[in-house]
Amino acid sequence: MANFLAELKRRNIYRVGALYAVVAWVLLQLTANVAPILDLPPWMARAVLLLLVIGLPIALVFAWVQQLAPEGGAPARAATGKLDWALIGALVVVIALVSYQQLAPSRSPATASAQPDVEAERAAGTISIAVLPFANMSGDTGQEFFSDGMSEEITSALAKVQSLRVIGRTSAFQFKGEKKDLRAIGQALGAGYLIEGSVRKVADRVRITAQLVKADDGVNLWSQNYDRQITDIFATQEDIAQAIAAALRVPLGLRPGDVLVHNRTNVESYDQYLNAKAMVRARGLARMTDAAALLEQVVTRDPDFAPAWALLAQAYHFTPTYSPARDNSVIEDYRPLVNALLPKAEMAARRAIELDPELADGYLAMGYVQQVRGKWQAAEELYLKALALDANNPDALHLSGLLLAEVGRVKDALVMRQKLHAQEPFVPVFNVITGLVFWLNEQNDAAIAVLKGLPPGARSETPLAMIAAQTGRYNEAADTLLTIPPGLYLPGRVEESARLLRTAPALAAAPESLSRLGNLGFVFLYVGAPSRVLEFYESNAEAGFLLGGITSPLWHPSYAAVRKSERFKAYARKAGLVDYWRARGWPDLCRPMGADNFVCD
Repeated sequence: MANFLAELKRRNIYRVGALYAVVAWVLLQLTANVAPILDLPPWMARAVLLLLVIGLPIALVFAWVQQLAPEGGAPARAATGKLDWALIGALVVVIALVSYQQLAPSRSPATASAQPDVEAERAAGTISIAVLPFANMSGDTGQEFFSDGMSEEITSALAKVQSLRVIGRTSAFQFKGEKKDLRAIGQALGAGYLIEGSVRKVADRVRITAQLVKADDGVNLWSQNYDRQITDIFATQEDIAQAIAAALRVPLGLRPGDVLVHNRTNVESYDQYLNAKAMVRARGLARMTDAAALLEQVVTRDPDFAPAWALLAQAYHFTPTYSPARDNSVIEDYRPLVNALLPKAEMAARRAIELDPELADGYLAMGYVQQVRGKWQAAEELYLKALALDANNPDALHLSGLLLAEVGRVKDALVMRQKLHAQEPFVPVFNVITGLVFWLNEQNDAAIAVLKGLPPGARSETPLAMIAAQTGRYNEAADTLLTIPPGLYLPGRVEESARLLRTAPALAAAPESLSRLGNLGFVFLYVGAPSRVLEFYESNAEAGFLLGGITSPLWHPSYAAVRKSERFKAYARKAGLVDYWRARGWPDLCRPMGADNFVCD
C-alpha cells in the first residue's frame, strides 16, 4: 500500500485530483449563477455536472500514464513546491465554502420571516409551495385564460395534499410575465418550492411543460413535458400534481378511489368555464354580466358541471355590487336588481352543492347570498362547512374574516385575516379588508403598512383617509380622497367629502342639509352629524343587499357616538345583527338589556 501511495504521488495523481476538484467547483458555481440570468433550460446544469463527473476518472487515468521525465528517463520526482501549496490552499477554500453552504443558514435574519426554512417545514410535516402562472406559448393572447386556468387547477389539486402549504393563486400571479430571480420570488411569497411552466394549445392538442425548483438555490428537482390530446387535460393535471407530490416525497393522503383532479365535463364547457372564471376574477359590471351569460350556456350544455354552477352563483351575486344604483342609494332602482339576481344566485349555489357536496365553492357562494341578506348565522355555518372541506381556501378565509368583522367580533376577525395574509399576501381586495381589520383593532401602523403597499386603483384611498381623519389629520384625509380615480363615486361626491373634511373639526351649520355621501359617509363623524353615517348602510339594508365590508368600520372606537344612538339599534335589528348576537354571543362592544333591548359602547 505504501508503494502504491508513493506511486500515486510520483505520477501527480493527488495534484491532478485537487486541481480538478477546484476547477469543477468553480465551473459548477458559474453555471448555477449564470443559468438563471441567461434563462438556460434546467438540463444544462445537469449536463455540466454529468460531464464533470465523467471527466474525473479520465483526468486521473491520463495523469497516471503521462510521463513527465525526459524521454527514456525516469519520471520526474514530484517535489512539493509553490504549486502544491497553492492547490492545497484552493482545496481548503473549496471545502470551507461547501461546508458553509451546507451548514450555514440560507437567509439573513431580516428575511427569516418571509423566506421559509425548507428543512424545518419538512420536519414539521408541511412544505410551502407556489404555482407560478404558466406562460401562454400558443401564439394567441386570447388563450391566456387557458394557461392561467391550468396554473389555477394545479394549485387547487396540490391544495388537497395535506402535507403541502400552497400559496394562493392570486398572490403567485403577481409575478406573471416577470423575469425575476426565483429566490426573490420565493422569499416574497414565503414559498420553499416553486412550480413554473408553459402551455401551448394548438387545435385539439396541448403541450404542457412543468418544472419544480427549490426556491432558495434554484435547483431543479423535477421537470416533464406532456404532449397530449386536449381531451386528456384532466388526466394531465392529475399526473402533474401527483408527480410534484412524489418529487417532494409527500403522501397524497387521498381516500381510496379519490383523485386530485376530477374529470367533470367536456372540453368545450371547460374552456368556456375558464374564460368566465377570468372575467369573474377581474370584477366589474360588464365582466360579471358577460360571465353570467357564458356560464348559462355551459350549465345548459352540461347541467352536471358543479364548478360552473358555483361560479355562476358568484357572477349573479356580485353583479349588484357594481351597479350604479348602489352608490346612488336609489332604493327603487336597486331593489329590483337585487330581487332578480339573489334568487338566481341561491338556486345556482344550491345546484352546485347538490351535484358535489365536497366542493367548497358551492357553500361559499350560498354563504355570501345569505350574508348580503343579513342571515349571518346561516352564512357563518356555510363558511365553516367550506373551511372544513378546504381549510386553506383563500375565499373561505376572506369571507369568514369579513363576516366576523361585520358582526363586531374584530379580534376573531384579525386572527382570520392574518392567516389569510400569510397565504395570499398580494391580493388587493383581501388586503383592503385586512388593513381595515388592523385599524378596527387599533393597530394603525400595521393597517397603514398594508394599505400603502397596495397598487394604484386597489381602492385603498378611502380606508387610508378614514385613518387619517380619525387621528385628526383632516387635510391629509381630504388630499387622500382626492386621489381616488374618477368613476368610482358619483360626480362631485369625492370633492364634497374632501371639502367637508377641510372644515373639520368645526361643526356644520345645518348637518341635515348636507349632501348624501354614500360610502364616504364617515366624513359626517367629523362635522357634527354622526347619525348620518348610517344613511348608506340603511339604504343597503332596505334594498336587501348588505354589501360585504361596508359595515365593519362601525366597530372602530371613533364610531362610539353612532353605536350609542337609537338609529344604530334600528339598523342592527333591520340588518339581522341582533338575531346573530342572540344566537352566537354578543360582541365586545354590545350587550343585552332585558328581553328585547341592548346597548353598545
